[in-house]
Amino acid sequence: MDIVSAQKLSKEYGIVKAVDGIDFAIAPGECFGFLGPNGAGKTTVMRIISCFLPPTSGTVTVFGTDVTREPSAIKARLGVMPQEDNLDPDLSLFENLIVYARYFDIPKKKSVPIADELLTFVELQDRGRMNIKELSGGMKRRLLLARSLVNSPEILILDEPTTGLDPHSRRAVWEKLNKLKFNNTTLLLTTHYMEEAERLCDRVAIMDSGRIITIDTPQNLMLLHGGNLEDVYLKLTGRNLAD
Repeated sequence: MDIVSAQKLSKEYGIVKAVDGIDFAIAPGECFGFLGPNGAGKTTVMRIISCFLPPTSGTVTVFGTDVTREPSAIKARLGVMPQEDNLDPDLSLFENLIVYARYFDIPKKKSVPIADELLTFVELQDRGRMNIKELSGGMKRRLLLARSLVNSPEILILDEPTTGLDPHSRRAVWEKLNKLKFNNTTLLLTTHYMEEAERLCDRVAIMDSGRIITIDTPQNLMLLHGGNLEDVYLKLTGRNLAD
């Protein structure tokens, strides 16, 4: 059974259709990417899947459950790494993880070893007592990744996970995501970095103006259309990802 599926999904804001009647299905353990320029509808789709936005029409199911019926039960099994930095600047790295664990009713006795394990996973174990304000941008992204894993999610939703990072920090995040993928965590990813999609994604949905133009593996798309994924996007839409 698909772990996420959508049929005729639409989201409207007044006369604007942010998402326009799309269909897709994601298998357990898959890394699935939504690619497209700003305004293509990628983040809106992710917010609907993560139960933060209701669809205007159509259906979305996660774990076989409609997102409008039992959002709390779905959220308990999701991890979300947002594009924006919403860490608590008044707390240490360790405290950020402990406080976040409370949202999942994880008692402190259990959350302390979880926090230690996650800080080690993202290679920040020596900085646990530091204040967030002392971290570099790359370290904050790694901490956001650690925080998204506090509840051992079955699905991890990643909205532009490496935006603004230098190449070294970006590759460090890729390494962690590949380890999660190896352990059968389902990854849902939006990104502007085509190399990121090529390295991580089993399949991608290329979006433009709220619609899905095609869904396929990065390798098949590049073989069929030639060039890299950005070249493929240009051929399919007639415009650059930066537009």
